Amino acid sequence: MGIDPGLTRCGLGVVEGSIGRPLTLIDVNVIRTSADVPIAQRLVTIEKGIDAWLDEHRPDAVAVERVFARSDSSTIMGTAQASGIALVAAARRGLPIATHTPSEVKAAVSGSGRADKAQVGAMVTRILRLDAPPKPADAADALALAITHIWRGGAQARIDAALAVQRLAGRTR
Repeated sequence: MGIDPGLTRCGLGVVEGSIGRPLTLIDVNVIRTSADVPIAQRLVTIEKGIDAWLDEHRPDAVAVERVFARSDSSTIMGTAQASGIALVAAARRGLPIATHTPSEVKAAVSGSGRADKAQVGAMVTRILRLDAPPKPADAADALALAITHIWRGGAQARIDAALAVQRLAGRTR
């Protein structure tokens, strides 16, 4: 499951598949909150939405976009708050969690870490064999996160497992 955190729009996407095999869209949506509502209540809405998706789809892992610095600090704060909600919701369930930067996601799905939203949407459409790009862009970004995690996270999980075995072997000598 990929989560593109945001206070106004939080993208959620579930993709099924594995490295070297075609990926399949399971579901995609966006949780929306209004700027007219107090931040605490907006975060509760996001938490309830993410919890419902985790309960419904029971993903094997959750990938969340890593918050990065932008010039608009109010955007950073809202994104960071929504990201924290996503991380806590997944951690409560004991799910493996990964964070990926926007440039990592863009590079994974398009080949360029500088791809724009339209390019990411077009590649998500192609990779998942969809008729049209998911709208809004937050939905496509959530799917791109899920795709990135399948492609990169699976490989990283195997590396981490091999390193853990190696550490254990070193302790028994």
